[in-house]
Amino acid sequence: MSVKELDFTQLKKECSKSIFEFNTTDEIEPVKGIIGQSRAVKAIKLGLMVKSKGYNIYISGPPGCGKTSYALKSAKSKAKTEKPADDWCYVYNFSNPHVPQALHFKAGTGKQFRDDINELAEFFSVELQKTFSSADYEKQKSEIIKRFDEKRDALMKKMTSLASEHNFTVKNSATGFYFMPMIDGVALSEEKYDSLDDEAKDSINRESTELTNKASSIMYDLRECEKKCHKEIEDLNYKTGMFAISYHVSTMQEKYKDYDEVLKFIGAIQEDILNNVSKFIPPSSDDDDATGGLLPLINKKSPDDVISKYRVNLITDNSDCDGAPVVIDFNPTFSNLMGEIEYDNELGNLTTDFMKIKPGLFHKANGGYLILQIRDVLSNFQSWDALRRVVRTNQICIECVRDQIGGSFPVPSLDPQPIPFNVKIILIGTPYYYTLLREYDEDFDKYFKVLAEFDSEMKRTDENIKGISAFIKTFCRQNKLMPFDSSAVAKVVDYSSRMSGRQDRLTTRFNRLGEILCEADAWARIDKKEKVDVTYIDKTVREREQRLNLYEEKLSEMNDDGTILIDTTGSRKGQINGLAVMDSGGYQFGVVSRITATSYAGKSGVINIEKESDMSGNYHSKGVHIISGYLGNMYAQDFPLALSCRICFEQNYGGVDGDSASSTELYCMLSSLSGLPVDQQKAVTGSVNQFGDIQAIGGVNYKIEAFFDLCKKRGFTGNQGVLMPASNVRDLMLKDEVVEAVKEGKFHIYPISHIDEGLEILLKTPAGKKDENGNFPPESVHGLVYEKLKDYFLKSCTDLPDDERIDYDNEN
Repeated sequence: MSVKELDFTQLKKECSKSIFEFNTTDEIEPVKGIIGQSRAVKAIKLGLMVKSKGYNIYISGPPGCGKTSYALKSAKSKAKTEKPADDWCYVYNFSNPHVPQALHFKAGTGKQFRDDINELAEFFSVELQKTFSSADYEKQKSEIIKRFDEKRDALMKKMTSLASEHNFTVKNSATGFYFMPMIDGVALSEEKYDSLDDEAKDSINRESTELTNKASSIMYDLRECEKKCHKEIEDLNYKTGMFAISYHVSTMQEKYKDYDEVLKFIGAIQEDILNNVSKFIPPSSDDDDATGGLLPLINKKSPDDVISKYRVNLITDNSDCDGAPVVIDFNPTFSNLMGEIEYDNELGNLTTDFMKIKPGLFHKANGGYLILQIRDVLSNFQSWDALRRVVRTNQICIECVRDQIGGSFPVPSLDPQPIPFNVKIILIGTPYYYTLLREYDEDFDKYFKVLAEFDSEMKRTDENIKGISAFIKTFCRQNKLMPFDSSAVAKVVDYSSRMSGRQDRLTTRFNRLGEILCEADAWARIDKKEKVDVTYIDKTVREREQRLNLYEEKLSEMNDDGTILIDTTGSRKGQINGLAVMDSGGYQFGVVSRITATSYAGKSGVINIEKESDMSGNYHSKGVHIISGYLGNMYAQDFPLALSCRICFEQNYGGVDGDSASSTELYCMLSSLSGLPVDQQKAVTGSVNQFGDIQAIGGVNYKIEAFFDLCKKRGFTGNQGVLMPASNVRDLMLKDEVVEAVKEGKFHIYPISHIDEGLEILLKTPAGKKDENGNFPPESVHGLVYEKLKDYFLKSCTDLPDDERIDYDNEN
């Protein structure tokens, strides 16, 4: 069977600049929407339209494909068609100060209300002090006090006369008055009282008791008179205060008559002011004298302290919004999401009030859209719990420090009223996090019902190629780059196909393309060009590789100096050139590895030395087991395998994974068993199944180029090349120098569909097929392997008794 090697035209699909109807990107329109993500676009559109509970959106896809920018653009576009969200504020709760009251208004009204209330409070502070300092108020107050003083003086005169009848006098003190006995018209001191005899003391005590009983009615009248005086002054203050503020309160209530809770709050302010109007009355000099001047320092509050509880804490202000709010954040800590209550440290004591309530992202996005990166949410303590709790309860509850840290931390607590939650949450992340959340959070599907999946690639159609052209135009405009001519655009399209790993696909990871554009612009500017052409795209790719390929160069040097043993000429039994892909800091490159196999009689089967050394990944181990299945299916239909075979990746110290070398290992093993040498001018990649079919692998371009580079350095023989799966032909986007070498016949690439095709190229011997009797041709590869395995089996049977032996030669 012969395999036709690939023609150079099959190794790459080039984009011709002739398909473009422009000379530079200055002549075309910028991109509209997003390219190549129709599935995700439909899902996001649905998620934004449905307002029912639970229709939040998870946007899944690889990094760099425009998930975040498109989510933001789509949310903003939808938000413009919706009404602005309500404003929310917290105010003092007069019935329960530890539970600040939440008020909401139409967009823009909250800010106006805050300013109105703050202005009103300031006005009350000034106006009330002015009112209570007026001559009219002082006159009315003085009249009340005068009447009280007259009644008090009359009662005190009566009290003094009564006391005198019982030989007592009335003395005043700061706490009231008291009776002091007299002898011969002189008040009796404690010392003189103590010096009296018992009879005199008893007489004084009897007179004191009688006086107290008679004076009780007068003392009652004094207290009632004082109460009446205070009541009249309070009524005067209430009446005066009401006169001063009632008009302004009524005006404010009329302005906000559509908000019932606001009307109640304004009424509560009025009632609180009138009930505590004394706080607005300037203290008299008599007050200072009575306390030695300490009262202003200890108890007196500034006007700001008095009116502070009448202020408004506006936590969300949508006055400048044209539509619903759209918030995007990359630091969603618990406090950033939920908001927080700040504290002041006053001489070691923590204090707070409703004005120190700070809004979170949920408040700012309420009534609109919140865009978060799921990785950021999960990496912040309690953030995911906060998000799911808010989505589940539809309430935003701000917690104080004590609630957040748990326990009984000695801090003053506030429990602000919850605010209704109405936010469309858009989470952005990779498929890994989506699967993780669905697996471990039973409510995730319930509250994130829309999955929008971004693909890492799109079909290479004319429409999508034009889309990339428009993307380049947009990117240049946004980043102020020079225009790109049509040849440069065509090269970017080719680079996009190479990134996708297929000729008929283009990558959607536009951030990577954007890096190429920026660097190409820089190189062109260095050369003082006015536009970017294909030369600078090629240079950018080369320079990027040169910056990142240090490890690749080190391996290449070890190949050159013989540290790593690789043959590219001659033939050798049980030895083959395998190909792998390595990733170093985001830079991928191919690696050529020597694979060897030894075989001998035994019962160990196929032994993977990498696995025995704990250096084999699960996929590689699976590939070795598949080889055992192939051997059994191919050669052990007449007798069991009695084989020991060891396979090894020589000079490998970093581990092996993947099954892309399973066909290579099988070729090597069949070489060892058949005794036929492997052509060392060839390298092999490809996965194999138990029936010998060659299956597709990844990184085919890097692998081919790795062996090409090695052969180029050592000098082409004209027979060197790579065996690759035929199903990977569509993935070829090889470098120009590889294509040119194939065109000139210096290098060859063979598409292989079955293991037999590769055997004939590598071992230069027909693979062989069974005849009508089920026998392989004796000089074929399979015939030689079959005979070797039968020989191993017969040797393993020498220990059996004669009556248990089977004559396999006669059987066959």
